[in-house]
Amino acid sequence: MRNWKKILVCVFTFSLMGGSIMFADSVSQKIKIWINGEEVQDGGYVIDGKTYVPIREFNGLVNWDANKVKFIKPDVHIFLFKGDTVFGNVNKGKLKFNVFCQVDNLTAHVSSVKVAITDPSGKVKDIQSQELGSDQKDNFWFRTYDFTYDFKTAGKYIVGFYMKASKNAEYELVAQKVITALN
Repeated sequence: MRNWKKILVCVFTFSLMGGSIMFADSVSQKIKIWINGEEVQDGGYVIDGKTYVPIREFNGLVNWDANKVKFIKPDVHIFLFKGDTVFGNVNKGKLKFNVFCQVDNLTAHVSSVKVAITDPSGKVKDIQSQELGSDQKDNFWFRTYDFTYDFKTAGKYIVGFYMKASKNAEYELVAQKVITALN
């Protein structure tokens, strides 16, 4: 008789758990999210008809404390110069160029900036970085020195502009420009 009571309690408990899980699943639904053609790693959720996506996926700086999240997304325009000529596509091989970045509408102080290039296989090479002083403005220009880069394979290379919110923070991608290397 005792075993029947235990079995009945277990069946009742598991049916409550299953019902709770099914209810939770109907309230929130995990979905896939793509931003600029790339799938967001953690995806998103639809909860009560609203879509939620992790804010860190929107290429900007995120600062948070106990009750507040601050998202900083300045306007950054990237220009690629070979000498005095602006370019976008290149042929495979070595090319000497520099990167000019125009930053507008920066609403918070950042510690430093960096430009890096990512090849089609995902390998990243830092081009140049610079610490920013306390006299930083809400708009400024950052131009790298001329450097030579070897576009070894055909494909898309991404020039990224990164910012660091504080000295101890990690660099975060804020803007990017694609260079297509042709055969």
